[in-house]
Amino acid sequence: MHEMSKGANIGLATLSENTGAVVVGLSWSSATGEGDADVSVLLVDGSGKVRGDTDFYFYNHPAAEDGSVQLLGKVPTENGSEDRISLDLTAIPEDVTTIVVAASQYGGACFGDLDDLRMTVTDRSGEPLLGFSIEDATIETAFIFGELYRRNDEWKFRAVGQGYETGLAGLATDFGITVDEGDENEPEGREAGAEQPGDPATADRPSLPSSGLVEEAGAPASGTAPGTQTAAVPIPAQAGAAPASAAPGGTPEPARRRGARTAKKKVTLPKVVKKSLAENDTWRPARLFPVPSYKSDREREVRATSVLLSVMAEVPEFGRRLTAGFGAPAGRMQTFTEVSLPHGDSPKRPDGVIRTERAGKLWTALVETKTNGNPLKSEQVQNYMDIAARRGYEAVITLSNDVALEGSPLVEVKTDGRRKHKVALWHLSWAEVAHQAQMLIRHEGVGNAAHAWLLQELLHYLQHENSGCHGFQNMGPSWVPVRNGIDTETLCQGDPRAVEVVESWERLIRQVCLRLGGELGQKTLPVQRARRGTDPKSRRTALADRLCEEGKLSAELRVDGAHGILSITADLRTGKIRTSMDVSAPDGAYPLSVAKRLVRVLEEAPADLHVETLLEGRSGPRGTLERLRPEPGDLLPKDNAVITGFRLSLFKGMGNSRGSAESGFIRSIDEAVDRFHGSVVAHLGQFEQRRTSRARAAVGSSGAE
Repeated sequence: MHEMSKGANIGLATLSENTGAVVVGLSWSSATGEGDADVSVLLVDGSGKVRGDTDFYFYNHPAAEDGSVQLLGKVPTENGSEDRISLDLTAIPEDVTTIVVAASQYGGACFGDLDDLRMTVTDRSGEPLLGFSIEDATIETAFIFGELYRRNDEWKFRAVGQGYETGLAGLATDFGITVDEGDENEPEGREAGAEQPGDPATADRPSLPSSGLVEEAGAPASGTAPGTQTAAVPIPAQAGAAPASAAPGGTPEPARRRGARTAKKKVTLPKVVKKSLAENDTWRPARLFPVPSYKSDREREVRATSVLLSVMAEVPEFGRRLTAGFGAPAGRMQTFTEVSLPHGDSPKRPDGVIRTERAGKLWTALVETKTNGNPLKSEQVQNYMDIAARRGYEAVITLSNDVALEGSPLVEVKTDGRRKHKVALWHLSWAEVAHQAQMLIRHEGVGNAAHAWLLQELLHYLQHENSGCHGFQNMGPSWVPVRNGIDTETLCQGDPRAVEVVESWERLIRQVCLRLGGELGQKTLPVQRARRGTDPKSRRTALADRLCEEGKLSAELRVDGAHGILSITADLRTGKIRTSMDVSAPDGAYPLSVAKRLVRVLEEAPADLHVETLLEGRSGPRGTLERLRPEPGDLLPKDNAVITGFRLSLFKGMGNSRGSAESGFIRSIDEAVDRFHGSVVAHLGQFEQRRTSRARAAVGSSGAE
């Protein structure tokens, strides 16, 4: 990888021959696990300005209609998270001369709070081309990391590293985007979906008009079918904003953010299902993809592959979403199954082939599929890698219920370094496929109603118990011996089986993030506190030693829009799962008022919710919500110590099943997270909103004096 210094530039063609499509990664880490930023991309013409507001791409406007720019979202890494952007340079309009890659923070945070700021560019085969680290960030709230620009029909990269103290609004203004600061005196009583002045979701956040085509959220344009929504383009909300959709468990959905909207309509599924015309509950609706009782795993694999690939070809947004990160161009896609390809004495039949064409050039990937708990076979994947290399194909994609981890490949393959043509090996989990389908049909929208219906049928198929596409459900062969060893206190540090359990735990947590994020429509990632360069193997070994000593598996999740880090601890000794979150107490407020407010906010929370008062350097009074509801003052310390916050916790049993297949443990983790988020976390926005409003009022009062 070529390391860049600030201000340096280099031609992409000098680094690789496969630069027609590249993937840009922006990464950072945080010691607290709470720091984050949002990426954005601007397409700029020769004047140094955007051609229009639609040349600005960010989390609420994630993709270009032609597929030239696609924000792929965040993925967890060993030291934090990485936001990835797919750029099909062959599809960038000719009058665009520069692609600006930036990131911004919100809610008063700055880039000096983050560590390991870094930008990387990889080519179509996944080979890293260049890297650029920013080491001088301080109070900036927006940063231009780098830019790709044309020179004599060649794309080059420049390491910029320019910061803005004025945030995303200042950066956008510099490139010709009109920023509307909003009207703080707008009257209350607007229609559902409009935001109120003083709401944390709108504080210090401008909005971007889209060529005058502005509509209020919650007010569909005339002729829009039920369930249709427009593509919103607001500046990212403050970290304290309430979640944009309901949590699992039926929690009422908070008001949608208001922002500028494009004229292009996107179709999502209706929130309310139409009344069934069936005579009784035994009638089942006809399905495009029925799931019969299969006689073999082979039948499941063939069926699942055909269903998925056919929908990918027919729904461009979905096909591009799944393949953009693999270097596929944004062109016409066709998919095939059961293709016979020569290999030695007998031909091989990969489960599927994906082929995309753009500008007369073909991109081809072979697909190997597994369902249920069937593992990928190294020999089989190796054969497909060899076939792809000889035939000039670009990639091999494996698809199974397993989840890939850095530093722990699912299959071992050998590559011939002497070959000029490189073949990339990528992996998809069925959980990720379901997540992307749910994001499109529930939250982001697709081009038309037929596409939304196709994705809904695919999602129904994947979630059916007979499909075999249920995601990660196997804690592995070491799970039972490790649990038994913890029970009998015979598990010793250094036991390799403990490392295998830690890896399975990480896979499970990543799947929980995919599922929860798809339900909420919010970015959900595991928190990683290690710094860049930490060896994955040594980190997991240390966690395995802690498991042997303490008998606990722990993880933290960061849900975009939540008011803290969601912690999960599975105590294998007691058989209990604890889900918890710390919330901060307001400064300068009366302690009793704060306690009463918290109890009121948690009115719908379970009675067995544990509330613990956090003091400076120690814990304070605690009790269940059932006991605290009539006496909130029991949360106050007797010595009048300063309250810094509260820890909210729910406990759940793990279940008795210890099998290595789908176990009560995995189901219990899912249920515990859903219950805690739906009944506790989703309501905390009201407590945080009051805290923020009081703090703002105090600042205003001080200024008046």
